[in-house]
Amino acid sequence: MPLVKIYLRKGHAPEYLRAFGDCVHEALVAQANVPADDRFQIIMEVEDHGLIAHPTYGGASRSDKFVFIEITLNAGRTVDVKKNLYADIVVRLEKEIDVRPDDVTISLIEVTKENWSFGGGRATYAG
Repeated sequence: MPLVKIYLRKGHAPEYLRAFGDCVHEALVAQANVPADDRFQIIMEVEDHGLIAHPTYGGASRSDKFVFIEITLNAGRTVDVKKNLYADIVVRLEKEIDVRPDDVTISLIEVTKENWSFGGGRATYAG
């Protein structure tokens, strides 16, 4: 189960936010072997002063429309899978909602399976 947190500046229509989440989820399904119905997302719009990023760190050229995507998921995917996921996310965002690839920062947080509970206080994946 990935838990996706998307942080962007305030002022977007609900349809834009849904499309943004769709792009990220579709890339996870296509590149990281995530089931299509395994969608858990938090989309946070924040004030301008609440998002801070150096404009050129890491070789990017960020505008004031940059976004952060934080994905918590089970450990075990290869570096190639992660690279393909990053690339697919930015391609989809650019194509579908005109987000510049350099404006997208992605962070993966890997956890072991026993760190998830889908409800009822059960460690869903723990044996």
